Amino acid sequence: MSRASIPVDTLNPGQVFACLGLVEVVCALRHHVRAGFDWSDASAERFVMDVDGSGSPVRDALEFLTSAHISSLAPHDVQLSTSKWSVPTDVISRGTPYPMALPDSPATLPAILKSGDSELRIDHWGDSTRRDNVKFWAGSGGYPGVALLRDAIDLAAQQNVDAITDPFSVSAPQSSSFRFDWRRDSIAIDTGFSINTQKNSITSRGYPWVELLAAIGLTHARPERLNKLSYRYAITGRGTGDAENETTVPPQVLRAALGCGPIEPYRSRRFVMELGWPGQANQARAIKNVYEEPNE
Repeated sequence: MSRASIPVDTLNPGQVFACLGLVEVVCALRHHVRAGFDWSDASAERFVMDVDGSGSPVRDALEFLTSAHISSLAPHDVQLSTSKWSVPTDVISRGTPYPMALPDSPATLPAILKSGDSELRIDHWGDSTRRDNVKFWAGSGGYPGVALLRDAIDLAAQQNVDAITDPFSVSAPQSSSFRFDWRRDSIAIDTGFSINTQKNSITSRGYPWVELLAAIGLTHARPERLNKLSYRYAITGRGTGDAENETTVPPQVLRAALGCGPIEPYRSRRFVMELGWPGQANQARAIKNVYEEPNE
């Protein structure tokens, strides 16, 4: 058994989603993993993972992501491709079920990450089921999710110092993102000016590991949509005063808790994130406020 833990800010939704993303990557690499949030010390919250075998599950996950080949996946009978954005497109073979509703543009083609015998599919942005797709970006020219993913991987690979022990603190100049980490974004009407008009003097710094892992974390879990500009999410684990309580739980519990809230008998906390329009209404959204709901 091997244990790893990293710092996490539970008031940062992107970091919470990214913790689930770490679990999804480790699940793709290993068969048995348990994980959870530890807020027994309120001043030093952690995310903990227990896995079979030796070595660091965080290191394994980050190495997989930076070494993986990335491509998009298109239906065999639809002429869609992400080659315009320098991302190769694999066409699914005739007769093989497509993993989602047929997309109508390259923007929502699923991303496939492959390294060795391991493979991971990221496609939450194209989800057309009853779940909300939690798509906050609205890039000009139909910039696809797979290209945003590729950009985040490239930035993460270049900014790898301290990533193993504290991946969510790694920052880099970032011109576009999934808008999951609110430390990068701004809303012009709130700040009093537009950063886009200050390109020669202000450079936005993003958090590529958060963006990348958060996108993966929404594979099997989604926050609860309250309305177009409001979502609720929840975490489970070991709380303040729980000296003997078990921190880690199976991945299924973490996924369910994210959108469903408290799951007995586990300790949980719930949060609400409020969003705003950084530009034109009904296009891109940005997180502008997060608060914790009181325990009932």
